[in-house]
Amino acid sequence: MEKKEKTEDEPKYGLIIKEPYASMIVNGEKKWEIRTRKTKKRGEIYIITNGKIIGKAKIRDVKGPFTVEELAKHENKHKVKKEILEKYAKKRKLYAWILEEPVKFNTPIKIKTPRGAIVWVKINKKNHNTSTKLNKKI
Repeated sequence: MEKKEKTEDEPKYGLIIKEPYASMIVNGEKKWEIRTRKTKKRGEIYIITNGKIIGKAKIRDVKGPFTVEELAKHENKHKVKKEILEKYAKKRKLYAWILEEPVKFNTPIKIKTPRGAIVWVKINKKNHNTSTKLNKKI
C-alpha cells in the first residue's frame, strides 16, 4: 500500500483565532495577530475559528515585545482597540505576529480541535476532511 505524502502547499498547523479577528485576517484587513508570546513558526498556516478552517495566511515575522501603548499606535495593522489590548495583556508585554498573503476559503472546513488546544492545532488526516478541500479559495 502506497503512503500518501503531505504536499508542500498544505500547512502543518492551524492557528486558533477568535472572531471577528479570524475573518479580518483571511479578508486581508488584519496584518498583525497580537499574542503574549513569540512563535518560531514561519510560513503558511491555516486560520481556525469556531471549529472550522476558514482560510490561510503566512507568518512572515514576529515583532516585539511591545507595551499596550506602543501597539495602540499600530491599530490600523492589528485592528484591536486599546481597551481590549489592556484587558488581554494583563500588564504583560505583547508580540505582533506579522501575517501576509491571506486566502479565504469558499467553504469553511470542519476540524476537530484537540481538547485543551488554545493556540495551535497540528493538521492531520484525523482532524479534518480531505486535504483537497483545504486548498479551494475564492
